[in-house]
Amino acid sequence: MTFVDQNLATQRPDSLKDFSLPRRENYFPSPADWRNEVLYFLLPDRFSDGKEDTRPLLNRQQLNLSRPNLPNGQSWQFDKWAESGSDRWQGGTLKGLESKLDYVNQLGVTAIWVGPIFQQRGHLDSYHGYGIQDFLEVDPRFGTRQDLVSLVNKAHEKKLRIILDIIFNHSGANWIYAPNTPGGEWKPPYTSGWYQFGWWLGDRGQPIAAKPQTSAEGVWPRELQEADCYTRAGEGNLGRGDLDDPNAEFRRSDFITLRDFQLEYPQLLDNLARCYKYWIALTDCDGFRIDTLKHVTYEQARNFCGTIKEFAANLGKSDFFLVGEVAGGDYNQDRYLDVVGQNLNAALDIGEMRGNLNQVAKGLMEPKAYFNGFDPGKAVMGSHRNIGRRHVSILDDHDHVFGEKIRFSSEAASDHQVIAGVALQLFTLGVPCIYAGTEQALAGPEPSERRWLPDWKKSDRYLREAMFGPEHPRQSGVAGLQALDQNLPGFGPFGTAGAHCFEPNHPAYVRIAAMAAIRKQFPVLRLGRQYLRLTAIPFLNLPFGDHGRSGEIIGWSRVLDDEEAVCVLNSHGTDDRGARVLVDANLNPIRSSMTVVLNTAEVANMGYTGPHKMNSKVSVQQQDGTAYVEIQPIPASEFLILINHP
Repeated sequence: MTFVDQNLATQRPDSLKDFSLPRRENYFPSPADWRNEVLYFLLPDRFSDGKEDTRPLLNRQQLNLSRPNLPNGQSWQFDKWAESGSDRWQGGTLKGLESKLDYVNQLGVTAIWVGPIFQQRGHLDSYHGYGIQDFLEVDPRFGTRQDLVSLVNKAHEKKLRIILDIIFNHSGANWIYAPNTPGGEWKPPYTSGWYQFGWWLGDRGQPIAAKPQTSAEGVWPRELQEADCYTRAGEGNLGRGDLDDPNAEFRRSDFITLRDFQLEYPQLLDNLARCYKYWIALTDCDGFRIDTLKHVTYEQARNFCGTIKEFAANLGKSDFFLVGEVAGGDYNQDRYLDVVGQNLNAALDIGEMRGNLNQVAKGLMEPKAYFNGFDPGKAVMGSHRNIGRRHVSILDDHDHVFGEKIRFSSEAASDHQVIAGVALQLFTLGVPCIYAGTEQALAGPEPSERRWLPDWKKSDRYLREAMFGPEHPRQSGVAGLQALDQNLPGFGPFGTAGAHCFEPNHPAYVRIAAMAAIRKQFPVLRLGRQYLRLTAIPFLNLPFGDHGRSGEIIGWSRVLDDEEAVCVLNSHGTDDRGARVLVDANLNPIRSSMTVVLNTAEVANMGYTGPHKMNSKVSVQQQDGTAYVEIQPIPASEFLILINHP
């Protein structure tokens, strides 16, 4: 009997001693190079419940049709919609996600990063999944361990990989401090020492005197039920302390309803790693996104990542993907990548690069503000091609740690401008990650309605609309395990409830799917060296000599051996733009030609009659010794790719 069959035939283990991990079984292999992948990130509660066929597709032109009245004669209220999105589970499930694998696959995605699915405290509305109560169980609101295994198996059948979101520096609020603790039992102020442990919490958040007995009490597995597993340092400042200080305040602090682990406690780090080895062996998943990696020391990060990598390799997963969330900006990300080394594949670009990507794509910032982030001097072995292995590119996500907490499309010039940002993700160095709903240009309520939302741009709830359009959220706390709250609307897309937005014909979805298909077809677009190209704009009498101005054509090349692919983006949100774009004269002799292999304007409009139709040729010309291609004016926020060896 295999490990999977044996463990699914019984209840989840109470202790880490209750199972033996497998080795050298038949597991799904890792990809040859993660730069070939396109990631898609989703929060399972906000993605799909699998019942979209019972709801209409959202009518984006008449959003009020999807704003139903509430019981007892209550008219639609945006504060109720916002309350639903902040505090309640909406009802997305693993089975719902499984039902949408074709939708994701057809977008061109190759790997799905699934937000945390582990069991949360039943009495808290912690739908996001980052406060774990049981590290060896799936939250019942999402489904079962069997559902998760089924999801991964079905994904693998479709050549999709699954990356699970994990946490090993903290647990949920599974206990409270002693009653006499200064500041109270829940949130005492930070101390450089430690406070006395109080009580474990029961299934409804009540203190219990004994050690946890049932699955909803305290924390599981049993190895985590020692008071000294936790720092017990109170709630501190998560930004205070030096990055190189192993005892920094940000590494010892509880946060809201989370409890920080004391990872120096004997065997604790090994025990947490064993929890996640269990999930690799059980589900056959392909990687982990590691939450709050900055909040553990370099040594702890290196040891945890190393043992996970080695275990997966012994199962036949030679490059199990580990990508870390490292808050605090690009410097912190690079520092962890340098110190942890090959035990960590990549870091998420959630710092300055994400904000610059947004602004450059909207034509509000010069291209070099983004492209200068690819500094060859920092890359492994000095090759700016290899830096692409170390970063996962982010445009939208569920937090927006830096900057305003709104999606790209919330202040976009069109329903497809977001593809300018995705084009930069897909065709510059790194592993691109698309956030669920970006392909549908999710944007929150229309600008005229945002006045009802006083925390607009300040709360991350507006990054987390439920794509499946629930009619109502779950009830609060334990009651939500069984019933919906009829007094609140579901937190549906664009400030609605009861209508889904899985629309494969949406202008953004269609363009992204075409871009991902071309990326898959040409290795140069995934693996090639990268050069931001000089441009000239004859119409404005601007000669070569600049890397572009904000709101104009952005040109960059990917070069692999003798192949050059020229990527051309009109970064202006409303007007046509053209330019001359420099190319490599050694690879493209004068009077040779390059072939247009992608034109997003044509992809979205089969009757397209504009310039540079796909399969057309563009001649390589010369001006003052500079080889270039002449790009005729292309529509706002549209994108071209020209290749010399199509």
